[in-house]
Amino acid sequence: MGKRTLHTGTVAVIGNGPVGQTASLLLARWGIRTIVLDGRPHRDPIGSKALCQQRDILDIWESVGVGHRVADEGVSLSASRTFHRATELFSLNYTEQGYSPFPPFVNISQTRTEELLDTVIEDQPLIEVRWGHEAVDIEQDADGVRIECMTTEGPVTIEADYCVMATGSRSSQLRRRLGVGFPGRSFDDKFLICDIRADLPGWEQERRFYFDPEWNPGRQILIHPCPDSTFRIDWQVPGDFDLDEATANGDLDRRIRQIIGDADYTVVWNSAYRFHARLVDRMRVGRVLLAGDCAHIVAPFGGRGLNSGVSDAENAAWKLAFVLRGWSEENLLETYDLERRAAAQENLDVTSDTMDSLVPQDAGQRDHRTTVLEAAHTDPQARTRVDSGRLSEPFWYSDSPLTTPAADHPAQGRPAKGALPRPAPGVVIPDAPIRVPGAGPNLRSLCRDGILALAGSGVDLEGLRASLLDAVRAPVRVHRLADIDVDGRLTENLDARAHEVWIVRPDGHIAAVVDGADSMALGCAVRTAIGAPRIGVRTAAASSA
Repeated sequence: MGKRTLHTGTVAVIGNGPVGQTASLLLARWGIRTIVLDGRPHRDPIGSKALCQQRDILDIWESVGVGHRVADEGVSLSASRTFHRATELFSLNYTEQGYSPFPPFVNISQTRTEELLDTVIEDQPLIEVRWGHEAVDIEQDADGVRIECMTTEGPVTIEADYCVMATGSRSSQLRRRLGVGFPGRSFDDKFLICDIRADLPGWEQERRFYFDPEWNPGRQILIHPCPDSTFRIDWQVPGDFDLDEATANGDLDRRIRQIIGDADYTVVWNSAYRFHARLVDRMRVGRVLLAGDCAHIVAPFGGRGLNSGVSDAENAAWKLAFVLRGWSEENLLETYDLERRAAAQENLDVTSDTMDSLVPQDAGQRDHRTTVLEAAHTDPQARTRVDSGRLSEPFWYSDSPLTTPAADHPAQGRPAKGALPRPAPGVVIPDAPIRVPGAGPNLRSLCRDGILALAGSGVDLEGLRASLLDAVRAPVRVHRLADIDVDGRLTENLDARAHEVWIVRPDGHIAAVVDGADSMALGCAVRTAIGAPRIGVRTAAASSA
C-alpha cells in the first residue's frame, strides 16, 4: 500500500485540461474543495487544438473570473464564409438575441486558455493541483472513491467523496476499470492541421470553408483566424498522408503557398490525425462522473469538443455541489448522465452528418453532395442543405426529468444555423442588461448562485419567495422582471406574461414557466429542477419510515 492522502468533503478531478480546470473552479465557487490530479510533470504547451470558444462557454468562465480575459485575447468571429471551388456560396453572419457582453465566438488557442484558467486556479485556496500524479485505478464504495496514482516517489492513494474524470480521449485503462464501453467509429481520411503566422488582410475575423478547392481537389480546407496574426489551416488529406515526409519534401510548404501566395509565413505548430466519433455507454458510474473527451469524441467541425466538455463540467459541478451541500439527494447525479449523454449524442449526430458530407462513405453520398453543391451556386434553397459544420451551441434540456414543460412556451426545435432558439423550458435563458445591487451588469451573473425566479408584474413577490423557500433548502433568488429589466429587452425576449414565474437552474437553463398564483405548481417545479421528490409524492424511504 502506498502513501495515503485522505480528503473528505472533497471532489477529486482527474485531468488538468480545460474541462478539469473548469470543474475545479466551479466546484470551488460553490465552496467545495477539489484536488486536481494530472500525470504530466507540468503543463505542456500545444498548438491551437480546441480553439473556437462559444459565447455561453465564455459566460461560464466569466463566473469564475476569466471569461472576459479569454474573450479580450481571442479573435472575435464576425462571419463564416463557405465556398465551392472558387465560388462563394454564402456567408453566415452571427445574430444577436437579447444582450451578451461576449461575441458569439472567439478563437484562441487551447494553450492560452489553459494558462488563463491557471491564473485563477492559483488564487483559489480550495483547489489543490498535483502534477505528476498519474491515475491508474479507481475504486469506490458507499463512502467515497479511492484513486491509485503513480508518482516519482511511488504509489499514492487519494480519497474523496466524488470524482470528475476529465482525462481526455486516451483513457481506455480507467474506462475499463469502471466497466465503461466506448463504442463508435473512426474515419479513413486524416486531417492535416497547421498553425501559421502570416499577414493576410481581410481574413482576420472570418472562418472560411472550401469544398473541393483547386489547392485540395476532391477534399476540403478550413481556415480559422487566431490571435497574433496566426491562422489555423485544416486540410482533409488521404489516410496514408505522412506529415514528416510532407515537411521534408516540400509538400507542406506547397500546400500553404497555394492558399496564401507569396506572403511570408512561419509554421507555429502542426499535426495530422484521424477523426473519431465515440460516446461512452454511461457518463456516471456511481460516484464517478466522466466529462469531456474521455466520455465523447467528435470531429472538430463546429468546435463542439471543448465547448461540450466545459458544459459537462458545469453540469457536474452544480449537481455535485447540491448533493454535497445537502440541497439535493444523490439521485440528482443520475441526471448528469441523462442530460450530458443526450448532449453528446446530438454532437455526434451533427458532426457525423458533417463528416459524411466531407468524406462521403459511398457513391450515393458523393453524388448527393455534388448535386447539392452545384445547385447551391444559383439556388438559395440548396444552400441551406450545404453542410460545412454547424458551430457549437448549448444543448436543450427540453426532455430532461429536471424540466417542467410549459404549454405557453413550448420548445420549438432547432432554429436555422446562426440563430438562437426561442426561450422555453430546457433552453438557456437569453442574457440581458439588468440592475441589481451587488450583482453584475447582465442576467447570467444572477443565475449561478442557486435557483433564480423571475416574476411578472402580477405576481405576489413575498408569497412567491415563501413558496420557494418552503419547497427547497437550496439558495433561491427572487426578482420581479420589471425591477431588474433595464430596457425591456429581457421581458420582450422571454415573451413574459404578468402572471408568470420563470424558474432558472444554476447553469442558466430555464427549468419551468409557472403560474405565480399556483403555489403547488411552483413548489413542484422548483423541486423538479433540483431532482427532489415532488410535493405530495412520498418516496419509498419515506413510506417505510
